[in-house]
Amino acid sequence: MERSPLFCRRAGTGTGFLELTFFLQQMINGVALGSLYGLIAIGYTMVYGIIRLINFAHGDVMMMGCYFAYFGILMFSLPWGASFVAAMVLTAILGVLIDKGAYVPVRHAPRISALITAIGVSFLLENLGLVVFGGRPKGFTTPDMFAEVYEIAGLMIPALVLWTPLITLILLSGILFIIHRTKAGRAMRCISHDMETTRLMGVDVNRVISITFAVGSAAAAAGGIMWAMRYPEINPLMGIIPGLKAFVAAVLGGIGNVTGAMLGGLLLGLAEILLVALMPEIAGYRDAIAFGILIFILIFRPTGLMGSKLPE
Repeated sequence: MERSPLFCRRAGTGTGFLELTFFLQQMINGVALGSLYGLIAIGYTMVYGIIRLINFAHGDVMMMGCYFAYFGILMFSLPWGASFVAAMVLTAILGVLIDKGAYVPVRHAPRISALITAIGVSFLLENLGLVVFGGRPKGFTTPDMFAEVYEIAGLMIPALVLWTPLITLILLSGILFIIHRTKAGRAMRCISHDMETTRLMGVDVNRVISITFAVGSAAAAAGGIMWAMRYPEINPLMGIIPGLKAFVAAVLGGIGNVTGAMLGGLLLGLAEILLVALMPEIAGYRDAIAFGILIFILIFRPTGLMGSKLPE
């Protein structure tokens, strides 16, 4: 893997400066990628924190959010911002429908039943996407404001790389506000500790869980849309690898902890980018790096960096 021409030696520029510039450039790219992993991982960690379910359909929910935005722009001529918001809303509704149609019927079944159901929902969304949208990748529109490239102190920084952590921070702040400052958020935290006692206190547990799916799915849609702008094409199978890596990020940060999911995403993104940039000979093992981190964490710290032991 060769260095980008952006990092080629300039006349009169020292090697040390070029190496520092290259390192900073990769750090910025890693933070941007990690922000996407963290945003997608929030849905995993919220659902698991409440009902102890690994929602393996989460990456495919992200994919659906991308298609909602794509058709909002293409078929309904919505402005990009309106299409972004509409896609988040529609994906939130999809998350609620998945919960009601697939997970509520197996809420009190053995956990293996819920896990198999999640895998089944994943396959359903992927194959439904292939039938409805077709298997051919579609180009995704990137607004001009995200397509610009800025040169700052020798660094060539795409506007999208700057906007991604900012949008992620705004959305994370909103999610943390919901969790810690709203009635539904208090109910989520109560359910995560003891669902049956919370139910006996008069809380509509199924409604709160549906809200959790809605919030997590909306975050996945936002992450998916920014992912589609970073890699500007979409297809029905696009959510598989980002979804699995977001799961790794959730486990790394401490599954069940929203802040931990974001931290795990940032660390995973930085690890991927820096290892490939500094050791280009292992670029072909980029995905293996993420799953190697998962194995390492599960062996030596299964609760993650910020997680605590959850009751069975």
